[in-house]
Amino acid sequence: MSERSAAAHTADESRTVRLTIPAKPEYITLSRLALTGLARVRPLSDDTLADLKLALTEACSNSVRHAYGEAGGHVEISFELREDRLVVEVADEGAGFDATGAAPRRDGEELAEGGLGIAIIRSIADEVEIGGRGDGRGSRLRFVKLL
Repeated sequence: MSERSAAAHTADESRTVRLTIPAKPEYITLSRLALTGLARVRPLSDDTLADLKLALTEACSNSVRHAYGEAGGHVEISFELREDRLVVEVADEGAGFDATGAAPRRDGEELAEGGLGIAIIRSIADEVEIGGRGDGRGSRLRFVKLL
């Protein structure tokens, strides 16, 4: 492979980082650290990085709070860094949540508590997809930020 074709091949590739964390609040920080590390590969403005950390925190928090209950489980996070965008996907194998943006309502919870995280993600990201994992279990939240 010539030097020129190797460079062209590298420019077209995306970089993907995958992280699996326990579905516990204290592990969400690891996902934010991974995102900060990616910002060293593809420099982002401080404002963009802060917005992406907020969106990621909200996405992970949905899985941590609503997917498993007391049983516990894992949250899978992937970061796909492309030349013009960052694609983030947060998935779990838990109970899932309402794709309209409202969190599941449990006895004693006010309806107003649910849904703000999804609204925050929608305001930050250029694209948002919410649904199941495709295998009939859990939920998947995918957002894209154009860079």
